[in-house]
Amino acid sequence: MSNIRLFFSATLSADMTDKLDKPQSHYLIKVMRVKENEVFSLFNKNGEWEAKILKISKNIVEFIITKQLRQKENIKELWLAFSPIKSNYQNFMIQKATELGITKFLPIIFDRTVVRKINKERLEKIVIEASEQSNRINVPTIEESQNLNNFLKNNSMDLIFTDLNSNTNKIDKSKLTDRPVCIIIGPEGDFSESERENILSFKGVQPIKINQNILRSETAVISAISIVNYAIN
Repeated sequence: MSNIRLFFSATLSADMTDKLDKPQSHYLIKVMRVKENEVFSLFNKNGEWEAKILKISKNIVEFIITKQLRQKENIKELWLAFSPIKSNYQNFMIQKATELGITKFLPIIFDRTVVRKINKERLEKIVIEASEQSNRINVPTIEESQNLNNFLKNNSMDLIFTDLNSNTNKIDKSKLTDRPVCIIIGPEGDFSESERENILSFKGVQPIKINQNILRSETAVISAISIVNYAIN
């Protein structure tokens, strides 16, 4: 199988032909220097397929699907509720969280959130690139920003609360259900006391201390995801 992987949002099936868009065609032609009859792979949430280049015309790649490489994945839903931060750090955080298996990103505007807008289009490009690189099939989704109260109205998740005041650093796996697991990470100034109380009142929430030190947001995300992955896998 080729190590060139591209996300393709449209339906894929055996023997179908189609064309890549300009950015993806440019990547294959100018960066990867592919030629006609060479193969690469295309993927989306329904699986991964081998594609062969039929023709390169006017800098656009036309391909045919030759076979399916992987079936649709059934994976545990792992969400990340986070406070937006400065773009460079946030881009890094989103990239690494995607590599570590997050399936949905939920931006939350907390009392102490400094950056109150996200560039959703930019973040969607980052999760696609990170999915291509990390051999994932499922590309994470990114929700619109919301406040904490609206977020806590969602009772269809198991909530892992990264709390500096917690006395435990372990997740009780027996308390997890078959619902998505959501990690909530606070802003750079930490949660306000009223936010802590609201989160702790969420049914089934598990507060954990992920480190004795105070971590930067992007570091806390990586640490928390690693802890949760160890618990649920």
